[in-house]
Amino acid sequence: MDLFMTMCLLPVFYVFFCICRSVLQWRDQGCYMLAYECYKAPVDRKLDTDSSARVVLRNKNLGLEEFRFLFKTIVSSGLGEETYGPRTVIAGREDCSTLADAHLEMSEIIFDTLDKLFARTGVSPSEIDILVVNVSLFSPIPSLTSCIINRYKMREDIKAFNLSGMGCSASLVAVDLVQHSFKTYKESFAIVVSTESMGPHWYKGKEKSMLLSNCLFRAGGCSMLFTNNRALKHRAIFSLKCLVRTHLGSSDEAYECCKQIEDERGFLGFRLTKSLTKAAAQAFTANLRELVPKVLPVRELLRHFIVALQQVKTDSLDLDAVGSYLDFKAGVDHFCIHPGGRAVIDGVGKGLRLSEYDLEPARMALHRFGNTSAGGLWYVLGYMEAKKRLKKGDRILMISFGAGFKCNNCVWEVLRDLDGGNVWKDCIDSYPPKTLVNPFVEKYSWINDEYLSFVRLDLDI
Repeated sequence: MDLFMTMCLLPVFYVFFCICRSVLQWRDQGCYMLAYECYKAPVDRKLDTDSSARVVLRNKNLGLEEFRFLFKTIVSSGLGEETYGPRTVIAGREDCSTLADAHLEMSEIIFDTLDKLFARTGVSPSEIDILVVNVSLFSPIPSLTSCIINRYKMREDIKAFNLSGMGCSASLVAVDLVQHSFKTYKESFAIVVSTESMGPHWYKGKEKSMLLSNCLFRAGGCSMLFTNNRALKHRAIFSLKCLVRTHLGSSDEAYECCKQIEDERGFLGFRLTKSLTKAAAQAFTANLRELVPKVLPVRELLRHFIVALQQVKTDSLDLDAVGSYLDFKAGVDHFCIHPGGRAVIDGVGKGLRLSEYDLEPARMALHRFGNTSAGGLWYVLGYMEAKKRLKKGDRILMISFGAGFKCNNCVWEVLRDLDGGNVWKDCIDSYPPKTLVNPFVEKYSWINDEYLSFVRLDLDI
């Protein structure tokens, strides 16, 4: 009888053991952000109207047509007077940037943000288990991860990853890598560093599709600290709820729309084509199909299912139409949109039916810091925190686009009310400004005068 009972109870105990093990594994798979630090360059690195004009006008490869194109682009870019440029460009050495300049640019951003991150959290560099660095355009040997390990004398068993070529959406690629690493390495600390090398890659030619990057991209970056240790959850500020990555690299059109190339004269630069918005719309649509069921409540999912059936035959190719049939505010409280440019922000805003209040953080991050590539999302997040918008239980949808072509989105849950000081603390009271009109309109509108088409243009500012 006892043997019979034992045989009957064994399967029950086994099932109970499997359930407990699954629960414990699930508990250990959390991804919590403890802190983040955005980079703010010194005052002497600001690119205001006059300094931007000097940079443009000293390029002897440009003619009147290119000057007018740049004037129109700068005026409509959404950038303000206080963005920061690379040190080599400010010094007028964009034509002769060296490897040492590239290392210095990275060191200033990376070490400044990491020093502040370690000081804020009290976590020692020797406690870091996982290190992920993403810089798309600069991949030296030894790697930038090795540079950080050497600087802070980190442990020899640290798991280090150096990501390059991932574009503006690289931050969330790095976060996804951390999240998956946490499934293997328990009770760990992870650091993600996201920035971009601007100075050595400043375009010096005259192709319009490649001049756009000079108008939009600025110096910046961010370092973040994560953990999967539930005992430290009370110290965390965000919890990652879900992350979805979409890659359209199999499409030639999407692959080519955002690419580093040489122009006809051999000048290296970053080409942005008119197909970019189409690729963004396609990637965003594909991403939302997977993300929406994880974010929105049942009533919205039913609507999504019905509309999705109708869209199988007619997918929109316009960014401002993607997701317009959904009420994202039913499952999301804040929208952290990559500040890649005014057109991107406007398109996502129209597509998701967002208000100006929802778009304000992205517009202000673009205005104050410019497009800082992979680091841009965290300046948007910092604006929300500085404005004391983030309350415990709120959900934040992060939306990013990058070369490849990629769309990577995720949802964070705010774990406590946030109002701490960050990179915005010195200027947050002046935002949003009364007007976003670019001073170029008043100072340099003469570039469009018709008489200039009949004279030789020789400018020196």
